[in-house]
Amino acid sequence: MPSPLIVLGIESSCDETAAAVLVDGRTRSNVVAGQEVHAQWGGVVPELASRAHQEHIVPVVDTALRQAGVARQDLSAVAFTQGPGLIGALLVGTCFARSLAQGLGIPLLGVDHMQAHVLAHFIRDGEDRPIPPFPFLNLTVSGGHTLLVLVSGPLEMKVIGTTVDDAAGEAFDKAAKVLGLPYPGGPLIDRNAIGGDPRRFKLPMPQVPGTDFSFSGIKTAFNLLVQRGLRDDPAFIQKEHAHLCASLQQSIVDVLLRKVQKAARSLGVRSIAMSGGVSANSALRAQFAALAEREGWGAYVPPPAYCTDNGAMVAMAGHYLLKAGRTVGLDAIPHTR
Repeated sequence: MPSPLIVLGIESSCDETAAAVLVDGRTRSNVVAGQEVHAQWGGVVPELASRAHQEHIVPVVDTALRQAGVARQDLSAVAFTQGPGLIGALLVGTCFARSLAQGLGIPLLGVDHMQAHVLAHFIRDGEDRPIPPFPFLNLTVSGGHTLLVLVSGPLEMKVIGTTVDDAAGEAFDKAAKVLGLPYPGGPLIDRNAIGGDPRRFKLPMPQVPGTDFSFSGIKTAFNLLVQRGLRDDPAFIQKEHAHLCASLQQSIVDVLLRKVQKAARSLGVRSIAMSGGVSANSALRAQFAALAEREGWGAYVPPPAYCTDNGAMVAMAGHYLLKAGRTVGLDAIPHTR
């Protein structure tokens, strides 16, 4: 009987230190440690993120192994996020993974963070969830990235659209800061939009050709809207809070879904999928499903726990890389882009 494939996945691209263990492609553990230190600064501070990763990585990996009931010596390979991300944060995960793989004499797997987000759809944890059939179009949307990806296989992906300036998640967080909301502001925009009129304030729709995105115009227009409102009424934000959140959220959702619709029609795919931190947004999830229903497409979104950065998606990518024999050397270095 062949030995099981046991992959440890390590994620350290930004402000979450995460580790997960997969046994023959099924998740045995998934541990994430956040970094509350950034809230007081209104955004991620790279140096503080690096220090927090150094503090968290050993206990997070140890907890993931213990929860999985797996000893270090049982591991088949170590997968780590090689990029993109913050260089200092990536270095912590990279150096730890290299040392562990070298010490155990097992393969090392360098994972692309954005590919890992796509492969979150294939995480198996005991829950019965449908997975998107190939080929499918994936909207990968997070704090630092907004991509449209044609996925033809686990390791066969082609980017067909990207943002020309800001990412959708950044637009959410920066707008939240204008409203006085703490970091991370995206989830708070979602929560505070409940009961608001999403068409109360009209924000400009970016006119970017093809399947690329732009969110800088929406971000600037929202900032100017709030400044004008405060000049006329110092209580403007307080009075219009829910409407402001709902209008901003709807504008971003409109941009995302128009591009998804355009790309899917052009490619002729019958399945659309979505992943990344912003895909946890409730309005986006609901309207994404509604778009698919109108068009007769299948729609797939991972559970919220697998939308944000996590080790399970890195381990899942590592599982496929290991089966394909695509390992990296112990001299592997991270890349920010």
